[in-house]
Amino acid sequence: MSKKTAVILANVGTPDEPTVGAVRRYLFQFLNDRRVIDLPWLLQKFLVNVIIVPFRAPKSTKLYQMLWTEKGSPLMYISNESKIKLQEMLGENYEVFVGMRYQNPSLKAVLKSIKEKRFDKIVILPMFPQYASSTTGTISQLVNTEIAKWNVIPELTIISQFYQNQGFINAFASQIRKYNPDEFDHIIFSYHGLPFSQTDRVHPGIKTTDCTCETEMPEHGHYCYKATCYETTRLLAKELGLPKTAYSVAFQSRLTKNWLKPFSDQEIIRLAKNGTKRILITAPAFIADCLETTVEIGIEYKELFEKYGGEKIQLVESLNANNDWIETFSEMVKNSSSGLN
Repeated sequence: MSKKTAVILANVGTPDEPTVGAVRRYLFQFLNDRRVIDLPWLLQKFLVNVIIVPFRAPKSTKLYQMLWTEKGSPLMYISNESKIKLQEMLGENYEVFVGMRYQNPSLKAVLKSIKEKRFDKIVILPMFPQYASSTTGTISQLVNTEIAKWNVIPELTIISQFYQNQGFINAFASQIRKYNPDEFDHIIFSYHGLPFSQTDRVHPGIKTTDCTCETEMPEHGHYCYKATCYETTRLLAKELGLPKTAYSVAFQSRLTKNWLKPFSDQEIIRLAKNGTKRILITAPAFIADCLETTVEIGIEYKELFEKYGGEKIQLVESLNANNDWIETFSEMVKNSSSGLN
């Protein structure tokens, strides 16, 4: 009898609807996670629940209203489209689920359903190419905590990152090629930022600011978020045949000045002031388009670039549910569940 494998496409999550109440619930759950904000417990609770969430929820709601479509949140419907396509490719020995770390469909609820169905294997696929404690790390922690309570613990595989997977590189390079990179003055590879307090912990004794990963992959680099972002860029640039002068790396969505640099918005201003007129910007940390790509880059950065003299900034869409990418997803799952990864 063939074994049955459960596959969970896991992501951070999204509000249930673009209302202040729903966004507040999402932010409350998200920002109270110790892996997201790692300040002393009492200080975290005060900042998050008294200052950040009450003041940020109304502003974030306006952004989500700009993002929302007739189908709902892009992160949610793209995840569901990916689930359907992946299920078709994997076949009857697999059952694919979508689980969100925060809000719905709850990762805890998905795991409960899997427990009741008594699968032989579970493959968790966090949809983040580069590992970070606040994304893949928090998903892995929750999964391990929940499954540890079970009487029968099935085989478990967590695919912690896949930035170096050739299928991923090929799929993202294909997205970039659609916009004819040679027709732009410059390309920005923009990644979600992280605070130094998180990245410094990955390699004790080496400050993130002293890391040599801008030019090479250091020995400690496989789980260093900054290093894997730069390595992702090098792999994509090689696939696309880009000279080093054609592109730069930057980090977006910062909360304070003590986050990974250079900052994407400042890089855009710098280029505009130096006379750059046409920028192509791609975000290889995001598998599915979301607030950070569609709104932050596609709208806010566009306005910023034009304000300082730029003419055109073009966002490269993410992989979303593209067939070639879902094929790569399928191979990753099959290799992982058969022990080949």
